Amino acid sequence: MAREKEMIAKALKQGQKALSEYESKEFLKSFGVPVTKEILAKDLKEAKKAAGQIGYPVVLKACAWALMHKTEKNLVRVGIRDEKELEQAFAEITKTAGKEIDGVLVAEMVKGARELIVGLTRDPQFGPCVMFGLGGIMTEILKDVAFRVAPLEDYDAADMLEEIKAKKILDPFRGEEKANREVLKKALIAIGQIGLDFPEVAEIDINPLIIRKDGNPVAVDALVTLKAQ
Repeated sequence: MAREKEMIAKALKQGQKALSEYESKEFLKSFGVPVTKEILAKDLKEAKKAAGQIGYPVVLKACAWALMHKTEKNLVRVGIRDEKELEQAFAEITKTAGKEIDGVLVAEMVKGARELIVGLTRDPQFGPCVMFGLGGIMTEILKDVAFRVAPLEDYDAADMLEEIKAKKILDPFRGEEKANREVLKKALIAIGQIGLDFPEVAEIDINPLIIRKDGNPVAVDALVTLKAQ
């Protein structure tokens, strides 16, 4: 846990209010939360190399801790099929973003029809609370979520999966395999433990967490927000 503590301390020392998307995923991955395969590229040459390692199609995103709403700022390109498209997307993103970015995130293109949300909030009375529910645009529209106070046991996480109204989305769905509930439960338990072990973490927002066709979940976007010290 020393590496993760150091990551948080460094971000706070630099005045960051959040970890970047890349840092957030690296942080969460170290606790067993499944995240997309991705590489942070500093220039076009590195981006091309990263895309070759990951395999097309890929996604490109501007990366910096202050960029919390990249899609609205036109800083995301999806479904990039080859080097020519990558060159154009990289140029567009870096021009729009300006100089205040850590680089461009090159990520695998995740396929799956089901989007979930997993998160951490801090209640003034109960402390760290874990959230689970429908993700993507459905989060704000349907507000179909469940909460539990940390720490979570296996049965708490299992209950959360059953509590949302759309729980059947975790069953076999439109030709896709049933969701891997064990991985989902472990992710929920891990998020709760982070809330207890890292008081510097104000919130965690994993949205969407996509269920792949084979049933395995993966965090496609993630943000770890920090408390001012």
